[in-house]
Amino acid sequence: ELAYSLVAYRQLTRAAQDFKPDFIYERYNLFLLAGTMLKRKLGLPLLLEVNAPLVDERMKHSGGLSLVKLARWAEGTAWRSADFVLPVTQVLANHVSAYGVPAQRIKVIPNGINLNHFVDAPDTTTAKKMLGLQGQLVLGFTGFVRDWHGVDRVIQWMATPHAPANSHLLVVGDGPVRSQLEALAAQLGIAQRVHFTGVIDRHLVPQHVAAFDVALQPAVTAYASPLKLMEYLVLSKAIIAPSEPNLQEVLTDGDNALLFDNATPGDFEAALTRLCADAALREKLAQGAYQTIARLDLTWMGNARRAVNLILKGPGSN
Repeated sequence: ELAYSLVAYRQLTRAAQDFKPDFIYERYNLFLLAGTMLKRKLGLPLLLEVNAPLVDERMKHSGGLSLVKLARWAEGTAWRSADFVLPVTQVLANHVSAYGVPAQRIKVIPNGINLNHFVDAPDTTTAKKMLGLQGQLVLGFTGFVRDWHGVDRVIQWMATPHAPANSHLLVVGDGPVRSQLEALAAQLGIAQRVHFTGVIDRHLVPQHVAAFDVALQPAVTAYASPLKLMEYLVLSKAIIAPSEPNLQEVLTDGDNALLFDNATPGDFEAALTRLCADAALREKLAQGAYQTIARLDLTWMGNARRAVNLILKGPGSN
């Protein structure tokens, strides 16, 4: 990773000579200082997108980190060198600020979606028919499922009397805990009501998510801006999610999602029971979800406009 900065710097230098950019936009990665080096060489403004505090993330969740002091120096150098740092949540912005980046150079820009990717998604009834799920109340989750996502809680709830008999869990994706979750479903006698698609082409994701009646976000990384959440919103899904600060930057309880207190035992299951039993609430949340995309302009084009406006206005702009 350290050596790759030099490789990336040479590639960026060649690209800049050919393209002659007005500014540099880089997505932060650990030990990657290529954008900082090119900024200093060419005198170009640098926008640095930050999706995670990677030093802390690596130390806690990825098997540890060698050269911690060097990693923290590289992270701080990259963040402080940028003309604007673009964390994806305000929670993450607080991490950036702790490294000494002035507030006027920190601009929160959440992740977004490409609207064109979803325009041909079928309606819910058609999507269910395509998947052979007619008459089912589909609880859906997208992504690479890990233990901390809490999908096991959904399966356990489905085996209780509180769950509708026609509830069906559709996981659009795969993950290291798939076999354990399938085994849990079999143990509880509901294996036929739990389905994993496995890894599918990204162009097929919208037609699968379109089949969801309830979109599941059972847990979240504290600083993240989940891409699955944007997909749920644009496809007008009734979302259930924890009332965590980063999610509340986009979600409002009772408006575009049903939020639960993750610290209160049974609150997730109670919220899931309520949402599955109330079709009118699901419809209200679905409408609010779709409106959120336009209201907050949660699109990649919107993010591009924000980035360009920052360059046009310069540091200190609001």
